[in-house]
Amino acid sequence: MAATLVIFLREGIEASMIVAVLLAYLDKIGQRRHFRDVLFGVGAALALATGGGVALYYTIRTYDGTDVQTIFETCTFLVAAVVLTYMTFWMRDHARTISSELRARTDAALGTDGLSRGARRGLAVLAFQAVGREGLETVVFTLAIVYSVSASGALLGAAIGLVGALAIAFVVYRLGRQLNVSLFFKVLGALLMVFAAGLLVDAVDNMQQLGWLPILRRPLWDSGHLLSEHSALGDIVHSFFGYVARPNPLEILTWVLYAALAVTAFLGLWSRLRRRPRATSS
Repeated sequence: MAATLVIFLREGIEASMIVAVLLAYLDKIGQRRHFRDVLFGVGAALALATGGGVALYYTIRTYDGTDVQTIFETCTFLVAAVVLTYMTFWMRDHARTISSELRARTDAALGTDGLSRGARRGLAVLAFQAVGREGLETVVFTLAIVYSVSASGALLGAAIGLVGALAIAFVVYRLGRQLNVSLFFKVLGALLMVFAAGLLVDAVDNMQQLGWLPILRRPLWDSGHLLSEHSALGDIVHSFFGYVARPNPLEILTWVLYAALAVTAFLGLWSRLRRRPRATSS
């Protein structure tokens, strides 16, 4: 539940803020008639992402317990980790400029008078692209964990995350309260780096089961008697932090290296260390 909650919270906030920026700017320039075009693009993006995700889920579900599902899960783990890492860094670097970028693209879509059919189509496409990207990310991340967690827990986490995302967006854009968006995404991004490390651990485990990585496979310990991966708490800790009751050296090495490097780079600690002046001897 924790993993899908964080995923849907982050992606939901990004998508809702994008829509809010578009609608607020259209209202400011007296183009409220184009609200429906933006909402049409949003609806089309959500429908496509949801439909595609459900279709993929049930298609792969028919291969439950086979190598096909294991291979699909492995590819999804790797793709999700790469996309999650890239987009988290991208949002960190563009959080302050995304609003101005969206306004510029809105002006370009409207053209000179904003009355043409091309303007309506352009705004719908703009909203579709912006929200569709978040929807595609959500589908990839969710598919990466949905087969290893309980369906009810995943749905509950997703629902809570969406409600929280909409509430935060409403507070920021409708009630006028202040929120340090940059700091918010930095904290959430660091947590998602840990989540990505867990995805890589799952990918390593699958590749070892498939015989693709026949090295360092002997478990170092067994903590299953303290916290089972099949328990409710173990399910949460595994899906979010990559917890494994019987970890092997390759899984531990993968988690530690990725988490240490990614979190350090994301928080900017590495660049600060490089910029720190060297002490000179007298």
